[in-house]
Amino acid sequence: MGSAEKPCPDTMTADESEAGELALEPLLTCKLCLCEYSRNKMTTLQECNCVFCTACLKQYMELAIQEGCGSPITCPDMVCLNHGTLQEAEIACLVPVDQFELYKRLKFEREVHLDPQRTWCPTADCQTVCHIAPSESGAPVPVECPTCHLTFCSSCKEPWHGQHLCQENPTTPVPTEQGFLIGAETDASIKQCPVCRIYIERNEGCAQMMCKNCKHTFCWYCLQNLDNDIFLRHYDRGPCRNKLGHSRASVMWNRTQVVGILVGLGIIALVTSPLLLVASPCIICCICKSCRSKKKKPSLPTT
Repeated sequence: MGSAEKPCPDTMTADESEAGELALEPLLTCKLCLCEYSRNKMTTLQECNCVFCTACLKQYMELAIQEGCGSPITCPDMVCLNHGTLQEAEIACLVPVDQFELYKRLKFEREVHLDPQRTWCPTADCQTVCHIAPSESGAPVPVECPTCHLTFCSSCKEPWHGQHLCQENPTTPVPTEQGFLIGAETDASIKQCPVCRIYIERNEGCAQMMCKNCKHTFCWYCLQNLDNDIFLRHYDRGPCRNKLGHSRASVMWNRTQVVGILVGLGIIALVTSPLLLVASPCIICCICKSCRSKKKKPSLPTT
């Protein structure tokens, strides 16, 4: 005798009355489509308790799986104070089986890519995860694939070249606020935000990054804090020199715009300050008159 399927724990269902009819309940507003639905058509996230309609949440999850490359699926509410993350059980309940299998595969590949002690075998037909021995100095070490027995470099993924430097990725340490980045770590396509530690992927474009989660601005290569670097002076010197990703002319134009905005605000302040000084006696006089009129008591009518 087959057992009934267990409903997803995150889906809120409407209570039924003793007569078997649905009890009248207030409608809830979905934060994505801004439409109102009954509770049985809404889904509550376990981690942050945000409520969305099930249809919108399904579309959001499928899009996040296709474009997220296995990164954690966060709450679709951009102002969610708890920064909730969807659990695998919630994802499995709302997306098709093939989409959920794709999400698990991308998640595993991403975990291997971000794990400093694991890497993929560079052989084209070998999809083996190889373990990297720890290195105290951060220098590349030889890695042997347990399947095809290829010995390759942990940094450049080429056949092991002994003590020679990698041809494409020299292992010169780059100083950062969090320590040192070695070799290919500076050019990794996926990194963590230095503040909130959320994973960020960079496909192309500017090296000045802003985290969508905590709004922190940093350099993609060395993770240096750029919150106060409005002139982008970080890319004029040091290991990240000329690595912003824009031409020198565009950088100078950006600096000119910033200076123009600051000068404009200063001119506005200089122009308006004398006008405020001239108008201040009139403003004070009007305020005093209004205060005196309020303090005056109405005279009693004479009989």
